[in-house]
Amino acid sequence: MHIRPVAVDDAEATRAIYNVEVLETTVTFDLVPRTLAAQELWIEQHLGGHPAIVAFDDDETVLGFASLSPFKARAAYAPTVEDSVYVDRAARGRGVGGLLLREIISLGTDHGFHSVMARIVGGHDASITLHQKCGFEEIGCEREVGRKFGRWLDVVVMQLMLK
Repeated sequence: MHIRPVAVDDAEATRAIYNVEVLETTVTFDLVPRTLAAQELWIEQHLGGHPAIVAFDDDETVLGFASLSPFKARAAYAPTVEDSVYVDRAARGRGVGGLLLREIISLGTDHGFHSVMARIVGGHDASITLHQKCGFEEIGCEREVGRKFGRWLDVVVMQLMLK
């Protein structure tokens, strides 16, 4: 497996990975699949200070992606970011998520951020465990803050201090 910064050419591959989760799971609270244009815009927004990366195999097939996004819009929150990690279902169990999360944390440190927040749907034990293995601590739970597929959803809040 290899890691590199995301490129606009990755829009379709990353969109395909993401949209499966939109349509079939609660790991994202998006309800409408992303269009190609929306995914291209998302990539453009992650080419600077808030990076995104892709993991790919020797055949250049994108296996997953990770990103850092602004935590909140107000200026005082600028040193804090929120991470996202998505792995293609066919590539799960091969260490892709851990590789992506460790690399995006490293990039967060390199970019001078102070802390990384993870907001994970309650019950998503694989993501919670992955974040714990990378040093995140659970700091709270937002109860029934989302609704998808007719269910109320909690969000587990985790944090990693970088500096």
